[in-house]
Amino acid sequence: MALGTAPFPPDSMWAAEVIPLSSGATTSTSQIAHPTLQNSQGHRMGERCPVSAGPPQHDGGPGAVPVPPSHPRDKWSKKMDFLLSVVGFAVDLGNVWRFPYICYQNGGGAFLIPYTLMAVFGGVPLFYMELALGQFHRTGAIPIWKHICPIFKGIGFAICIIGLYVSFYYNTIIAWALYYFYSSFSGTLPWASCDNPWNTPNCTNYFGRNNVTWTNFSRSPAEEFYTRKVLELQKSGGLYNVGGIRWQLLLCLFLIFTIVYFSLWKGVKTSGKVVWVTATLPYLVLLILLVRGATLPGAWRGVLFYLRPDWGKLLSTVWVDAAAQIFFSLGPGFGVLLALASYNHFHNNCYRDALITSAVNCLTSFLSGFVIFTVLGYMAEMRDVEVEDVARDKGPSLLFITYPEAIANMVGSTFFAIIFFLMMITLGLDSTFGGLEAVITAVMDEYPQVLAQRRELFVLGLITVCFLGSLSTLTYGGAYVVKLLEEFGAGCSILAVVLLETIAVSWFYGIQRFSHDVKAMLGFTPGLFWKVCWVAISPALLAFIVASSLLEQPPLALFGYQYPAWSTSLGHLIGASSFICIPVYMVYKLVWTPGSLKQVRATSAQRCPSCHPSFSPVFGTSQSSGLLQPNGRAAAPASRARGPIARMEPIAFLFLLQRLAVCIRPEKTVRDPQAEAVGMEPVL
Repeated sequence: MALGTAPFPPDSMWAAEVIPLSSGATTSTSQIAHPTLQNSQGHRMGERCPVSAGPPQHDGGPGAVPVPPSHPRDKWSKKMDFLLSVVGFAVDLGNVWRFPYICYQNGGGAFLIPYTLMAVFGGVPLFYMELALGQFHRTGAIPIWKHICPIFKGIGFAICIIGLYVSFYYNTIIAWALYYFYSSFSGTLPWASCDNPWNTPNCTNYFGRNNVTWTNFSRSPAEEFYTRKVLELQKSGGLYNVGGIRWQLLLCLFLIFTIVYFSLWKGVKTSGKVVWVTATLPYLVLLILLVRGATLPGAWRGVLFYLRPDWGKLLSTVWVDAAAQIFFSLGPGFGVLLALASYNHFHNNCYRDALITSAVNCLTSFLSGFVIFTVLGYMAEMRDVEVEDVARDKGPSLLFITYPEAIANMVGSTFFAIIFFLMMITLGLDSTFGGLEAVITAVMDEYPQVLAQRRELFVLGLITVCFLGSLSTLTYGGAYVVKLLEEFGAGCSILAVVLLETIAVSWFYGIQRFSHDVKAMLGFTPGLFWKVCWVAISPALLAFIVASSLLEQPPLALFGYQYPAWSTSLGHLIGASSFICIPVYMVYKLVWTPGSLKQVRATSAQRCPSCHPSFSPVFGTSQSSGLLQPNGRAAAPASRARGPIARMEPIAFLFLLQRLAVCIRPEKTVRDPQAEAVGMEPVL
């Protein structure tokens, strides 16, 4: 530690007076002074009694540059590799189905007002914060907390567990898309008619036919293909009996994870090249589908339904839905932005990157709405019903039932089906790359001595765990498991994690220190707007969303199946299993910090009797029940005379405060000439 540097940072809540010693070391007011007297151990009663605080802890701050890892850290080959990776992670399947559905459900064009406000004051500031944190500290979601606030390290473990839960179901959805992609290579799409073995008498095909009556019991060929051929839900008895594994989906999932493994096994050098295809192809396909949809009869009905404002919705829960959508869309809290930014050069302009990538994400969601609703308007025209009757499907059903049904009745249906499901596969793979890279980077940076030279084996082990964890979603009732994991695996828990992350950085690490870190990288300090958002507005929005999510939990249902009560309890346990890492690690950190309170209580009198409350400097007497007063009477016992905190021995209480200070105090990142030479290389 540098001479004259306070062990507690100035903006910390545990600030302490720094007192230089003759040896050149420093101490603080956590070392206790007493009246100048000589005690039986030879200590002058005015000396500072030495109190061990374990190994020295360091803080970040102005001008600090992270210590380079013992093994050289990979860097992005090109700036575009990083940008495409971030865009690929943020733009996923949810942009295609979730935003359009939530938009029309919450007032159409009126929804864009709360959505924009939530993005400006909540989503983008946190997006910027995570990119800056990852780029400055150059480490993953677990070890980064020793540089920020060590007691919150459980956030990193929670992020990794949430990432595993997401991989258990998200890749299964990609496997469904791969099955559709394979089925599309035929002259007539298998979901275009009711003349297949899996169809039922309720199958109704209204395209190209007149006087067809559509009832509540009618099922389209696309719906029966999805439920009875792809999923085979009819062979499942719900969550009580999910049935066996569908070998076709097993092969599809195996192929998906094989692609993921060979994209991630060498790090950002390989994944940065893959995203040039997986992140750009969806935009080409979206433009093709938008042009085709705009030329369909009735497309204008869908566009009007999509954008027609319903101002009365602004007084409802639209604000909660807008905030949840922007946070889940941009993806702060999943550790992906930390991991991807940690491979940047130190002086990369992450501020500009945050603005560009978040804007691309939001515009992609808006564009996807036109792609979806031009087709929904076409279907409403063909069925001779209202658009809202067609747009009842939400979630993956919108992608696997509604849109394929419309494609099946277009000219050139095979071509459009192939490119549509290819787009879905690439959208999903990008997000999988990001989610698993966050786990890989976090764990490897936490245990570099063991894993630094074994990345290929570790990635293989992680992919194997994800594959085995996904097996339950490949059963006949796997769609019910996917819905359960989607609702609880990364729902309220990830929002709570983002909330605590924001509090830890803004309140404990200190907004001024974080601003100094940003200035060290970019050459300028974040403006007042960003600081206010980080300290107050973004945490308030997140707390509001978490509270609303806990208070309003509608019953789960899928294809008419009502989830049993025990499944909801199981879902809550799944969500809590990740979040519980945070308080558990806090307790662990307080208990195992060097120098236990029990040891302090037993040895404090021997190490410094003048510091012990039962030592009387006047009479040289120690009384366990109370101190003697000058008149010879015993003072009132401390347990009766003082409150519960004051009853604690001062030295033990100060050790408790000191331990808490050690647990929240970040380690200092020391400026290193070689690291700075690397960091000074600009990235345009």
